[in-house]
Amino acid sequence: MPHDPYKALYLHIPFCVRRCGYCDFATSAVERDSPAIDEYVESLALQLRRASKEGELGQIETAYIGGGTPSHIGMGRLSMLLYALSTAMHLTPEVECTMEANPESLTEAMVRDIWALGVNRLSIGVQSFDDDLLRQMDRYDKYGCAAEILERIQEASPYFTSMNADMIFNFPAQTEDTLIRDIEMVVASGASQTTFYPLMASPSVERSLAATVGPVDYAREQRFYEIICDLLLGDLPNGQPGLFELGSAWTFNRRGTGAAGEDAMIDEYVVDYEEYPAIGSGGITYLGKNLYVNTFSVREYNEAIESGRMSMMGKTTFSLRDRMRYRFMMQLFGLRLDKRQFERDFGMSIERGLPAEMAFMRTCGAFAIDNDDELTLTPKGRYLVVVMMRQFFIGVNNLRDQARAALTGEERELIFGDGTGKACGTAGADSAGAVAAETSEATASEVADVAEAVAAGAVLDATEAVAAEE
Repeated sequence: MPHDPYKALYLHIPFCVRRCGYCDFATSAVERDSPAIDEYVESLALQLRRASKEGELGQIETAYIGGGTPSHIGMGRLSMLLYALSTAMHLTPEVECTMEANPESLTEAMVRDIWALGVNRLSIGVQSFDDDLLRQMDRYDKYGCAAEILERIQEASPYFTSMNADMIFNFPAQTEDTLIRDIEMVVASGASQTTFYPLMASPSVERSLAATVGPVDYAREQRFYEIICDLLLGDLPNGQPGLFELGSAWTFNRRGTGAAGEDAMIDEYVVDYEEYPAIGSGGITYLGKNLYVNTFSVREYNEAIESGRMSMMGKTTFSLRDRMRYRFMMQLFGLRLDKRQFERDFGMSIERGLPAEMAFMRTCGAFAIDNDDELTLTPKGRYLVVVMMRQFFIGVNNLRDQARAALTGEERELIFGDGTGKACGTAGADSAGAVAAETSEATASEVADVAEAVAAGAVLDATEAVAAEE
């Protein structure tokens, strides 16, 4: 299919130590020495080489290695993957290369080696610096206590242009005091960037959380978001600007570091790169008018790549209206919508294309600038966009739930168990079991239908959710 050269690339590593109870990403609990990881990394490298040979990767400006937990696969496999990536797309210092990691696997040797192999932005899954919350999230025993996590970030920060501390707010047991303490610890960590995500629980995960640690309380979410913004962005006592500036509606970049400025790297690369291919099991590609979903089965992915086939399990086409909605949400999430670019790309003004959305946001006082050239956001507008993005990703998580439930046999155990052959006793296992019970008869075609529903309705659902919370 003819298309403009790719500018962004996503690679998915679907392996973790164990699934966390709140997680809906495409990942499974696999031991680090499992041959399954070796086979998968070899498939990724093969797909990269093929894409390079076909001329697909010569103009890549940003690469993102996400998961799962990429650091879980060990330095030997990461070296193989990063070498394949560097030869496939000419990974120079000018190319943004992000890798996700969890604290326990982030040894000094790994930090040094991934930096030497081209990673210039590291995103560490912290979630919270509160030990009690880490225990409730089932992360304390796996990834270390708050003091250990803080030390790992401080040791790794000097190597990277951008060091992101990934945080969650509005977890059921979180209080204003623990949130404030989390913010203080982020500042003390020296991280050049922090991303505060609202808890994004699909219905199945939300039921599981309610049964284990308490219901998700969306009524306090806005207050929590305001606390984060006030403490990170607010002026200092001496009248100087706050320590951080906004990179997106939920990304905060430390002033005076390589993470700050207009070209700062963020996790949501889709803000700057609307079209991107996703390589790997469970990856989701957006290209032209189409959304493609890769199989969530690692076995099927390996077989497809080995035989030279595509690994897609579903495809849907966005309508013009939904492409406009997607642009509306993503550019506002990135803090500025270019009205003239919108009109060039879609053949109509945003007022004509999205009259209901524009009327709603204007009525809510969401826009700080609203002229012929651009839209920018007020603090209230930023929170409304956070809600839109939260609902959008919950919709994508519903798709992931359905796709995981379609797996069978050993792969089903890896998803719904703890990686030891036993049923996982965490909230994540309860969630997965609920999904399996509800959708055990799902087929690949049904998952594709879910993908279509998510793609077509996500922005609409998000807008309606904002309206309801108003």
